[in-house]
Order: sequence, then structure tokens, then C-alpha cells
Amino acid sequence: MTIELKEDIAYILLKKMSDRPSSESALSLSATDFVGRNTDKSEILAHLDYLNQKGYINADFDGDAYANSGPNPLPDAVELEAVELTPSGKKLFQQMSENPPEELQSGPSTEIATKDMDFLKKVMLKGNISSIYDARDLTEVVFRTMRDLMTTSAADDVATELHTEASHTDKKAAQEEVAFLWEDSNPLVRLLSKIRPALKFDDDTFFFRIEKEGGLPKTTGPQTVVKAVFSATKDELSAEKVTEIAEFMPGKVRQLWEEA
Repeated sequence: MTIELKEDIAYILLKKMSDRPSSESALSLSATDFVGRNTDKSEILAHLDYLNQKGYINADFDGDAYANSGPNPLPDAVELEAVELTPSGKKLFQQMSENPPEELQSGPSTEIATKDMDFLKKVMLKGNISSIYDARDLTEVVFRTMRDLMTTSAADDVATELHTEASHTDKKAAQEEVAFLWEDSNPLVRLLSKIRPALKFDDDTFFFRIEKEGGLPKTTGPQTVVKAVFSATKDELSAEKVTEIAEFMPGKVRQLWEEA
């Protein structure tokens, strides 16, 4: 398998590395970074491997970067453990920044999520979800899983804040929908949430529930969806409530909540 090196993909990767606060920070890549680029994990890894071979980056691959199929890494066999820009890479990025690839001027435009954007639209955008109905269903599953970790009193406080926080009429209706999703559209689940004790489970169980109960589209993953819902939800809550919710979340889930 061979690939054609794409300047736009290389530029995006170099920019993501350059934008990190330090070379020790993890390189966080998501599907939304490559909207309109018509690429996949195999091609992205191949570009990283090419940049590594040419000395523009120092990359640490976990697995056999060459497998048995030629010079390009296989997505199922290889993961990127660590990466940093070399001086040559920094020079290349500077040159490309001064004259960005023409390919970046084509393809669909990507909206940027803002605090005032509709809740489910933010979930769609940040979660790489194409359907508003999928965004709604997945939000409800994430909310349900969050509530199971919280005391009834804490969950009720979130519902109250969602109902009352909005002061503008044009935002109130949308926020009432978020409150409704938080309380659950299923009346039986809503009732059980009122009488059950807080549960204890780990990150794996949290993400497993999102994956199995939510009917994830192929375009996204459980952690991406969870972080998207978390980000949109935090925009609707006070800082005090955001801090309180974090206390109920397990390790990696709490990290996603705090990062969102």
C-alpha cells in the first residue's frame, strides 16, 4: 500500500504539534481536525511516519510501523506514543504557514462551536455526529450515565439549574429541552433515578454504556461523544455546579469533564 503525500494533511499535523503548550503534551487528534480532507487513520499515520523518516518530527510508534505490507504503518498495528517537532520541522511549518497549502482553501467549511450555539448543534459539531437525532439520543445516554454516579439531590440540583439559569426568552426553550434530556424522556428511567442510590463504576463501564446504549455512529467514538456532551453541558451550568459534578466522576471521565 502506498500513499500520495498531501500538503494539507502534513500542514495540519505540523500545526497541531506546534500549537501544543510543550513537546511533552499529548498530540490530540480528532476527526474534526480533518473535516473535508477525505482522509483516515491509516493515511494520517503514514504521513506521520513520512515526516518522522525525513527528520521533521521525532515520533515514537508503538507496534511495527512497517508491518508486512511495505513502508506505511497499518492502523490496527500501530499507535503513536509520543511526537515532537525537530528544528527542521519547525522551519518547515514556518515556511508552510507563510504559504499555506491551496487545498486548505477547498472543501466544506467547519463551524466553530460557541457558547451561544444551540446545545445539540454543539454536541453534533464537537462529537462528529451528523444527525440531530443521534446527538439527542447520545446526550440522553451520557446524562443517564452521569446521573447514575450522582446522588439524587445533586442530580435534582442540576435539573433545577438547567430550568432556571436562562434569562433570555429566545434561549429558554432550548434550555428547557436540555433540562428535559437531563431528567430523561423515559418516564420509568426518570422515576428510578429519583429513588435509586448513587452507583459506583469505573471509566470502562462509563464508556461501555455510551457505546452500547447510545448506538454510536461510525464517525465517532465514546470518548469523543462524552467530551462533546460535557462541553455543551458546562456552558449551561454555573462554575460551582461544574465543580460539584466533577467530584462524582471517575478518573478518565473526570479528566474529560475538566478538559471539556
